[in-house]
Amino acid sequence: MIYSKQSTLATRILILAMFLTLLSASLIPAYAESAFPPVSKEDLKVGLVLIGSRDDGFSGAHYRGMEEMKQQLGLNDDQVLYKFEVNDSDPAATESAMRELVDVGCQIVFGNSWGYMNSMEDLAEEYPEVIFSHCSGYKNNGANFNNYFGRIYQGRYLSGIAAGLKTTTNKIGYVAAWADNAEVNGGINAFALGVQSVKPEAEVYVKFISSWYDPTLEKQAAVALLALDCDVIAQHVDTAMPQIAAEEAGKFGVGYNADMTVNAPKAHLTAPIWNWGSIYIDQVQKVIDGTWTAENYFWGIKEGLVDISPLSANVAEGTAEKIEEARAKMLSGEWDVFSGPIYSNTDELVVKEGEVLSDADITSGLMTNLLVKGVSVK
Repeated sequence: MIYSKQSTLATRILILAMFLTLLSASLIPAYAESAFPPVSKEDLKVGLVLIGSRDDGFSGAHYRGMEEMKQQLGLNDDQVLYKFEVNDSDPAATESAMRELVDVGCQIVFGNSWGYMNSMEDLAEEYPEVIFSHCSGYKNNGANFNNYFGRIYQGRYLSGIAAGLKTTTNKIGYVAAWADNAEVNGGINAFALGVQSVKPEAEVYVKFISSWYDPTLEKQAAVALLALDCDVIAQHVDTAMPQIAAEEAGKFGVGYNADMTVNAPKAHLTAPIWNWGSIYIDQVQKVIDGTWTAENYFWGIKEGLVDISPLSANVAEGTAEKIEEARAKMLSGEWDVFSGPIYSNTDELVVKEGEVLSDADITSGLMTNLLVKGVSVK
């Protein structure tokens, strides 16, 4: 689905008529009123199941966000419970970890990996009195199971500007987790579009490692890309190994999840980052207030969920100015990363001039198999 910026008066009237028809038929999801009573802060318990440790990139960002929530809302340590390194490819382990959180009285259970989605959906049906909130994915039961994610592609676009201004070979490497995944492809595409906004002739070379977290494979993929004459290495994997490989080769890099300058001070430029505290604070406060509903979250730079880490001293001159120009366009609401025209890497026009890719296509539709022009898999 693609949205056009231009709507005729007749179209708007038709849309209004359809809306009123649906409303009168009571077909609109009942998100206006919470089915959950308020929970006193003293009685509240919150659970978070994580695929990684508190020290890795992605799960570490979630852990810091949850700790921020705990501090902001004034909860005690024993009110926020964690289950670390829960394998998302093992439904039994996933369910066991979540059941333990339910059994100790958690009113809301969060899970931070795509692979938890089906298990959380099943448990939400089994425990209708408990809220299950899933990071990424797309399912929602309209009652006690929702999902939350963000427009990290906005941060990736901004980081692409930094990479594009730094490359001299016009070849930029990208170590990616999974092929045919909308989240991963969306990040690659946004990054490439950011690169091309300042260096149209630059190409992005991608290597998939079929893992979110594998330090050895991450570094091996980065080394292979460096051997292809890439002089900037970006990533959608969880450790700093691609940045370390770039520094060892005397090249540069764009990290992910955290400021990786500490890991590769001579190489790192910036990194797309998450501020998960914004969503955790919002959802948990609504549980306390009795106003939580099964709405999905898809926040971006505007809401403070995503951004980039501070630019390092390694960036090219003029990088900050170009990034701020793009950020201002995003914040204005008049433009976003996937605004047309956009061509695939097979030279097919996939988003026309004046159109914007819909959220549905970004999160689970067209983006699942799309790589934009200038991107090639190596």
